Amino acid sequence: MLAIQKKLTNSFYAILALPATAVGFALSTQIAALSWILSKKFGLNIHEVTFVWLAGPLAGIFGQVIVGMISDNVWFLGGRRRPFIMVGGIVGALMFLALPQIGVISQATGITSIILIASVIALLLDLSVNVTFNPARSIIADLTPEGKKRTTGYVWMQVISGTFGVLAYFLSMVYGNETLLLIAAIFVFCCSVIPILFIQEPKDLYVSAEDSSSSHTVMDIFKSIFPLYGFLAFGVFSLIFHFYQNELRVIHNPLIIASLAYTIIIGFWIIAKGKKEPSDSNEFQKIMLAHTFTWVAFQSMFVMSGFFIDKQIVPNLELTNVFANKFAEFLTSATQSQDATTGNIVSLGFLILNAVGALFPFVLSQIAKKIGRVNTYTAALAFSAIGYFYIAFFGQTEYSFYFGMFLTGIGWSAVISIVFSIMTETINQAKMGLFMGIFNLAVVLPQMMSQGVANIISETQNYQLLYILCGVFVCFSVFFWTFVKEPKSTASDTLKNVKTGH
Repeated sequence: MLAIQKKLTNSFYAILALPATAVGFALSTQIAALSWILSKKFGLNIHEVTFVWLAGPLAGIFGQVIVGMISDNVWFLGGRRRPFIMVGGIVGALMFLALPQIGVISQATGITSIILIASVIALLLDLSVNVTFNPARSIIADLTPEGKKRTTGYVWMQVISGTFGVLAYFLSMVYGNETLLLIAAIFVFCCSVIPILFIQEPKDLYVSAEDSSSSHTVMDIFKSIFPLYGFLAFGVFSLIFHFYQNELRVIHNPLIIASLAYTIIIGFWIIAKGKKEPSDSNEFQKIMLAHTFTWVAFQSMFVMSGFFIDKQIVPNLELTNVFANKFAEFLTSATQSQDATTGNIVSLGFLILNAVGALFPFVLSQIAKKIGRVNTYTAALAFSAIGYFYIAFFGQTEYSFYFGMFLTGIGWSAVISIVFSIMTETINQAKMGLFMGIFNLAVVLPQMMSQGVANIISETQNYQLLYILCGVFVCFSVFFWTFVKEPKSTASDTLKNVKTGH
């Protein structure tokens, strides 16, 4: 074991964050490149692009829960998380190499369906991300005690991951999306495989006898996610809808409304139950419920921002006056086309989002010492809601889009850092991987709702609706977070700070 691991130094936190950073870089690369390549290079429309993006949630549903459950109970290659991080990194690197070669693969295999090939590559890529991300997050909880030190671990994870996420968008503008995919392949391989070899995992986790003796069946898992049944039902429907759009269109909008209504009603029931019978399982379900609405918004933004920019912003611009183009031309000395303009604005917008996401976790961690993690997280999310509404109603210019992304980034900085330190204190520590996988269903099932958002926008041709709906979803999330209790470790620390005046 490295000395820095024993002391939990900042250097160790940085090394511990690298596998999750590889995943973050992979996700940023997908956001920057996948929709752009599919729409601009291969001519897929918004329905087809969002269908390909469904590969991610599908991979998450099966990958994270199964891998989480297995990684809690195996020991291979000197670790319980290490084998999955390494395998996921290798497969992810290979898929990044394959993505720009869809046309070549089509010719070589005789498969003419670009959507099929793109979906298979995206599925394998997302499966590798999901195989890696769960153990990469779980290992931070495995190696850090509850409270401040665990929060520090997840803050470091977000800061380093967010910083390299910024780099991904920067590289997209400098070298183009196809070159970015090659860089991502190398980066993901190196950060997944190499650092994990220097981290020593504990063979026996320090948990209570009650935690270690408990078991969870498939039925127990299914029961624990009942607040998400509405999203699960619509997710299954959205897969079928892609193939039978004309026949099923009449029930599409009523079903999405019913799914959301079910989730909201169940949310109130969970809150009422928690007041009568407080428990960790109830807190876990409240966190899942609140997190669910957040991810409907963020996934819809990730997938469809390019279409919003293409329809709402680019027609109002002179290509020679676009700041993103000037920035790209300064870096590359190449004249930017209209298609490149959309990609440049997307990349610069998400660069801003991730820059804020990388810088703010340290700020939020200091605020959390004063007012608690839950209050800090809820306030940060409120800024995302404001950002979404700002883009919806004032995002007709390039700079207004960037300002909206800045505001949204404040919430984003909390979504993939603070939430994990809160959630991990409500679950069975002996089943960290399993519960990380279950919690991820509050990410992947809402992601499948983005297909429904895309269909509504496509029908109305009102791209302003994208950010209006994103703002509404985040408002629901903020509302439900107000009923989540502060973890005991933070509550006691906050009380000490108040009493001592620090």
